[in-house]
Amino acid sequence: MISDPEGTVLALFAAFCRIGGCIMVMPGFSAARVPLQVRLFIAVAISMAILPVMWTDIYPEVTGKGHTYIYLVAAETVVGVIIGLVARYYVLGLQFAGTAITMLIGFNPPPAADVLEDTTENQLTSMISFAGLLLLFMLDFHHVMIEAIAQSYRVMPIGTGFDPQGMLITLTNSLGQTFMVMLRLASPFLIYGLLFNVAIGMVNKLAPQIPIYFISQPYLIMGGLFLLYLGIAAMLHLFADGFAPVMQGG
Repeated sequence: MISDPEGTVLALFAAFCRIGGCIMVMPGFSAARVPLQVRLFIAVAISMAILPVMWTDIYPEVTGKGHTYIYLVAAETVVGVIIGLVARYYVLGLQFAGTAITMLIGFNPPPAADVLEDTTENQLTSMISFAGLLLLFMLDFHHVMIEAIAQSYRVMPIGTGFDPQGMLITLTNSLGQTFMVMLRLASPFLIYGLLFNVAIGMVNKLAPQIPIYFISQPYLIMGGLFLLYLGIAAMLHLFADGFAPVMQGG
């Protein structure tokens, strides 16, 4: 039997604020294809699972708070959003790398409906971002996120508020690490696009009367897609390997 029902409900809601804020922006769960009810039930289920484990960290900080409980709820929500944004920035970095790759290899068809969001996106970019997110789920990245939420009660204890400067530093470090990982992923296509266009420019100088752009475009796309065929496995492998260090660094 629960000795303090009111305190238990307050503790559960405090845990839900941090976990719900993370689920709200976490890649995959925050996609437009996932109904809001599903996100809500997932956040409630994880909150009920984590509360008994983190009971000694949550319950003493929510009892007898009075009007300051509202501030605690806001702070916990912001902390959860920051944790989720670290993972979301990493997945958005792959989408940015996919967009850069499509531009470098000249593959620019009319955009189609995105697989995850209610927006239009290049088909190749959509395929790369969806494949990366699917790989993360296959490697149980959501377990890493749940563990990160649980460990965050040690790093950012409940009731201490939030540090705006520290959170901005966390997001900045995550963006910096994400950029370096995505630069490694897109570097072969960057070199390929640069060398191909330099070579085509030199040929155009030698024969300016030939419409070299229209002649070279099919070869640019064909070579870029062949390079993607050879390197997509290694690219996704590097993307999966870089997730845990970014999360730990964040």
